[in-house]
Amino acid sequence: MASETETTTGAGQRDDHDVTRGPFERWVGKAIKSPDRAYRAMFYVATVVMLLTTLFPFYWLMVLALTPQRAIYQAGLLPAGFNPGIFIQIFQQIPFHIYMFNSLVLAIATTVVVLLLASLAGYVFGRMSFPGRGALMLLILAISYFPPAAFFLPLWDLFNGNVTLLGVSSPTLYNTPGAMVLPFSALFMPLSIFILTTFYGQIPDGLEDAARIEGTTRLGALFRVIIPLSAPGVATAGVLTFIAVYNEFFFSFLMNNGQPENWAPLLAGILQLQRAGQFEATFNAMAAASIVGVLPVAILVVIAQERIVSGLTAGALKE
Repeated sequence: MASETETTTGAGQRDDHDVTRGPFERWVGKAIKSPDRAYRAMFYVATVVMLLTTLFPFYWLMVLALTPQRAIYQAGLLPAGFNPGIFIQIFQQIPFHIYMFNSLVLAIATTVVVLLLASLAGYVFGRMSFPGRGALMLLILAISYFPPAAFFLPLWDLFNGNVTLLGVSSPTLYNTPGAMVLPFSALFMPLSIFILTTFYGQIPDGLEDAARIEGTTRLGALFRVIIPLSAPGVATAGVLTFIAVYNEFFFSFLMNNGQPENWAPLLAGILQLQRAGQFEATFNAMAAASIVGVLPVAILVVIAQERIVSGLTAGALKE
């Protein structure tokens, strides 16, 4: 009887203590006993924050796009009106499809150049030993941290024919794809070299040796053996480069005069819509153009998301 009374009293005290505690204290106590609850809570919080910070800007663009220009300043969390025709008007006001085509061509061309050169550099860094390899890799990665503005003035002189070497002037590349593809390739190549170096270094030497015995060269082994076996890494480097070039602002804005016939990219088209209004900026048209312009990248990410995730995670493991 005494033991039952003590048990009852102890249980009663514990219950009273639980009642006096607040809901947060009770949740913390349960989380201490079961850490999985805390992990799930952190996951849900991080997911909600990520969705709000990434999806809300797109939602706000949709609100602005659907709101008529005359009511643009009355827009709130819901559109102040409904004007879906703006998505057609942006192609009628300016040749917006040409701007999108220019961006796609520049992004594809840069991706091809980056993957080709980064594959060669990744093979050298990942599969060959030479003095100073680590220091040279650090130097390449350090270059990627320089701001693009630091290269603008030298490149401006170079691409406008103002640089003379041994009596030969540099070619005039302003208003041509070369004035954008070359800086893009230099800016985004270090990351691709790092990704491909990691993947190429994990390929067993025996596979390359077998290809060399069959008579292929190092270059042939790279394109016939190393690259196919490193497909996730190559796809990751290519997709990241494509997205970065498609969204690039600095050189896209400064290396052309904004005209579609001079390979002005998507950014120039959106800025042209800013000046399309007679007395004020057409914010609804700019929002609609931004939504249409981001669709190719969104589709690419949805299609290649598995490749991107596997490429970013597989490089961290070495069997």
